[in-house]
Amino acid sequence: MDKLYWLDEIKLEDRAKVGDKAFYLSKIIQHSYPVMPGFVISAEILRQFLENLNSSESLVADLPHSSLHLDVTNWRQLQQVASRLRQEILTATVAQQWVSTIFQAAREWQTSCLILRPSLAVSTATPGINNISGLLESVFCQCEPEAITLALKRTWSQIFRARSLLYWQHSGINLQQINLAVLVQPVENAIASGSLTANSSGWKIEATWGLGIAISLGEVQPDVYYIQPETGVMLEQQLGNKMLAYGVDDAASGTVWQPIPNSVLTSDRNCLITYLLPEAQQKQYSLQQEYLQQIISLGTQLVSELGKTFTIKWTITQQTTSDKLYITQVSPSQSISYSHFIRGLGAAGGRVVATALVIVNSQQKPEQLPKGVILVVPTVTPDWLPLLQQVGGIITELGGLTSHAAILARELGITAVVNATSATTLIQTGERLLLDGDRGEVYRIKGDSKEEMDKGREENLLSSHHPNLKASHPAVTFHLPMIATQLLVNLSQSTLIEQVQNLPVDGVGLLRSELMVLNILNGQHPNSWILSGRQAELLELWSEQIMQFARAFAPRPVFYRSLDWRSQDLPSLSDSLQSSPQSMLGERGTFSYLQNPAVFELELKALGSVQQAGYTNVNLLLPFVRTVEEFVFCRRKVEQAFLTEVVEFQLWMMAEVPSVLFLLPEYVLAGVAGISIGTNDLTQLLLGVDREQGQLAKVFNERHPAVMGAIAQLIQIAKTADIPCSICGQAPALYPEIIDKLVEWGITSISVEPEAVERTYQAIARAEQRLILAAARRKLN
Repeated sequence: MDKLYWLDEIKLEDRAKVGDKAFYLSKIIQHSYPVMPGFVISAEILRQFLENLNSSESLVADLPHSSLHLDVTNWRQLQQVASRLRQEILTATVAQQWVSTIFQAAREWQTSCLILRPSLAVSTATPGINNISGLLESVFCQCEPEAITLALKRTWSQIFRARSLLYWQHSGINLQQINLAVLVQPVENAIASGSLTANSSGWKIEATWGLGIAISLGEVQPDVYYIQPETGVMLEQQLGNKMLAYGVDDAASGTVWQPIPNSVLTSDRNCLITYLLPEAQQKQYSLQQEYLQQIISLGTQLVSELGKTFTIKWTITQQTTSDKLYITQVSPSQSISYSHFIRGLGAAGGRVVATALVIVNSQQKPEQLPKGVILVVPTVTPDWLPLLQQVGGIITELGGLTSHAAILARELGITAVVNATSATTLIQTGERLLLDGDRGEVYRIKGDSKEEMDKGREENLLSSHHPNLKASHPAVTFHLPMIATQLLVNLSQSTLIEQVQNLPVDGVGLLRSELMVLNILNGQHPNSWILSGRQAELLELWSEQIMQFARAFAPRPVFYRSLDWRSQDLPSLSDSLQSSPQSMLGERGTFSYLQNPAVFELELKALGSVQQAGYTNVNLLLPFVRTVEEFVFCRRKVEQAFLTEVVEFQLWMMAEVPSVLFLLPEYVLAGVAGISIGTNDLTQLLLGVDREQGQLAKVFNERHPAVMGAIAQLIQIAKTADIPCSICGQAPALYPEIIDKLVEWGITSISVEPEAVERTYQAIARAEQRLILAAARRKLN
């Protein structure tokens, strides 16, 4: 090792050797700003280390010049190669001279704990490469030779993790283009840590107790302060959720806060320890006024160095005589650039720019999500719904256009892309993304300066989180042609009633009960409420939910679809249904009512309460009816609940199980007053394709001749039986061109998501006008 590069000595020509993170810190420390001291182990040391690896493995033996031509789409091969490479590094020997040099330099700080920060520079002309350092994490270690050796190897090995290899190949980066240096700095106990994000429109300061790793790991929700940059005045502050804090595991150094008894949690970060904070401290802001003013003053000074757009990370350390504010990281202004790097299926239209939040395991549903983030997750089940109302966009690795994620996003007006392969691997939490729900594409954004965007790009990038819903409202102010086919809306959230009730719709064609009640169940299955003696409480809540829709749309009809749950759709409910999690169908629909009628009976009581309150516009729609016997069972339950005593009440059923094509006349004789075609389930059962599998999107085709033939047959049988026939699946909204056929065949009504109301109305009008024109021409001939 020729030399270590101390931050206050780094020159411009050293940038490729020390990486961007260290280079930017060196620029401001040399202008006398308070930067945490540190030195850099250059990228050349890693190259020498890799060249000295003794390995018979072809991939490893060629390092650092290997371009690693492996099939990253083969996840098994990717994991095996990544594991082999990292194991090779972790078991290798680091030159004793290197370790000794690092240790002797670090001892000058008289600290027990060090942090090794990856500092990366990529020598590539490939456009759109940014935020690469987000692939790599800092490593903490004790200030002793053996610990330093292991920490250094752990830091280096991160460029060979599976997600890193995947990113390099997707971005067209060869290993020889990667310069990975390591910035070494002391770690001291902190009163508070956080970040300052500055741009021309305003500043945001985030802060938490102790070290900033708690924010980086997402283990706390930091306090937030909004600052007016011109005056330094605090405009608003929001208290975060800070249950724990990190400090240095060094009894000699003491701690800034006093942990409550038995509050120390275990930590695998060597020299760090995690503390549960006393409840009183959790309710306090982590920045005293004097510290807040110091950070604002520092930011004001940095504007002259970095421009109006930058981000710094800071920490306030506990000193013997006085506390001191240090800068630990700086990201200066960068021009806006973005490039498409992930493609999926556009499930809900619009464009949104926001910060990514990646959740790798869908089963680990958090209790809350930060407002406005783009959620990146393998898949979404219905019980995520209460959380989704906070997000600005959704990206899922799985699912098709009729998956739960897609349906929920369209109803809530949230931009969404589904079936984005490897999204949770390629995207890192904290990255700035542009999500295009129309094209089904995801872009990384470099920088965040509005000044560097022309007006047109700004409008495109920073589009509304709910573009389609908002675009629908002006339609009611224009003259709309009269249509004979009823247009209905699919809903589940009472929060959307105000936005939707004035749209040009004839009522609610599908009120999804299973999504509606998730807002009131508090994570408990309805069975749990009933068994714990809380049936009356649940009945009141359930009735009020339905009544909100009945009241808002009266006298227009509301078709309430009773519960249609599968156990795998509700993994977080404590008393979920007991069907096999591998089952595509499960014990869903009316069959589940036969197995356990208690919840269905409660639903009927809720409908009865709505009727007793004077609302006669709510009808019942039975889901996933397999047999006539199931329908008869449900009809008797309805009669026993006295719902049929209200003359206006109608009992309908979903037409989504293919057997209904043959049994519909028998259902009519059994008392069915109308049917609603569910194209989502009808398509998957006719074509044998799971609707949640996005990779089979080309096969899951609701315009397939078999599906269209089944729809035509159902409409014709309903006409013959003189009962109404509606359609409430996603097909008309996704493919407006089929509306021509639906109208021609004589569909009674079409029910779509709120975002599709305007275009569906226009499509119905055009279809009816074409039929009138064709009839007139035939008469003339």
